[in-house]
Amino acid sequence: MSVDIPARIQLREAVTPDGGIVEGPRVLHRVESEPCELFRIRPLGRVIGAEIDGIDLREPVTPQLREELNRALLEWKVLFFRDQDITSAQQRAFAANWGELETNPFIPKGDDDAVTRFERTAAMPGYENIWHVDVTWRPSPALGSVLRLIEVPPVGGDTLWADMAAAYDNLPADVRARIDGLTAVHDYLPGFDRFSDPALLARWQDEFPPVEHPVVRTHPETGRRTLFVNQAFTTHIVGMDRDESDRLLRYLFLQAHTPEFQVRFSWRPNSVAFWDNRATQHYAVNDYHPHVRIAERVAIAGDRPMATLSLGT
Repeated sequence: MSVDIPARIQLREAVTPDGGIVEGPRVLHRVESEPCELFRIRPLGRVIGAEIDGIDLREPVTPQLREELNRALLEWKVLFFRDQDITSAQQRAFAANWGELETNPFIPKGDDDAVTRFERTAAMPGYENIWHVDVTWRPSPALGSVLRLIEVPPVGGDTLWADMAAAYDNLPADVRARIDGLTAVHDYLPGFDRFSDPALLARWQDEFPPVEHPVVRTHPETGRRTLFVNQAFTTHIVGMDRDESDRLLRYLFLQAHTPEFQVRFSWRPNSVAFWDNRATQHYAVNDYHPHVRIAERVAIAGDRPMATLSLGT
């Protein structure tokens, strides 16, 4: 006996709809590196996030340790260290192994201009609960950041990171073709205007005007193509009708929300995270208010994002 199946319940084609993400298998690939000799790696996810055991961040980083940690960072995008009772100076010294440290004029300082302090209390809740890439409003956004938790709330306060190379890999072919070669504008105002002093924001407009970055950047060390727009700081796509730009950006922003591309880290006192800002987005979960959460971050200056690179030259 045949069954007449109404058109509304016919199986749809396996394409991503304009406003969402389709279910099914994901392409989950990472750049695998050689085994490390100086520490143990415990992966927390398929493509992103790993705990590092066996090193003490209070100690100087030798050239071999730096090389192995960098390989692990490129493979796992974010590295976690537990039980690291370090000072701000030791945190800065560790981060400086990857380059010059940068400052951020919009976030309160710790005991040094290179240290930003996130002190979240009942009176000052967190505003970092949006998927974002740090300081893409700079011509050369940060290479990466080192974050340590000083005071952890009794429950909640996790941070999530998303692998934006995996996000790019899983875009439909027609979307990848559409966005390759496009540039987008990044501006600090959308990310800070809800909670910052307008006079402070106005003071920096001449030094930090809106900048353009490729919608898809090529990672300068791995060569992987990475989706490089974020909801906090990307305002529009250059040369595109504003409505069309808004629709496309909403779709691209949504890709960070895919759990298969994410790792979630539950903090404890003296936990440290080191992430590759060129390859990830992150989101600080604000489920702990009105409890206190205090963190300090050191950021490493990066390079100007490029759509294509000639690696090794």
